[in-house]
Amino acid sequence: MNRKTVSQLSLFAATLLSASLLSPIAHAAEDHSAHHAKASAPAAQAEMTDGEVRKIDREAGKLTLKHADIKSLDMPAMTMVFHVRDKAMLDKLQVGTRIQFQVVSEAGKFVVTELKVKP
Repeated sequence: MNRKTVSQLSLFAATLLSASLLSPIAHAAEDHSAHHAKASAPAAQAEMTDGEVRKIDREAGKLTLKHADIKSLDMPAMTMVFHVRDKAMLDKLQVGTRIQFQVVSEAGKFVVTELKVKP
């Protein structure tokens, strides 16, 4: 083999080696991007969670709910206080009302963004 052929083969081998080493990194970056896109999906696509009204503080815009697991927040079932995005949401509620609701975490507070009274 002449020097030019050896040089071309060396360059080809180096290119293949670089591509094979970078491929897992590129694949991991794609996986991370896809995961990030799922994690930052709009709250409107979050599942509704079942709950029961335990207490209503209309003045403060707060609602105490006994709720099922909130999958979007990785939160187990419990009873806790939530803020509501709009105090008018509380007008149709009374203690004991069964609801479905969506909640998001905003600035360290859990905020109910949507709710529906269950029939």
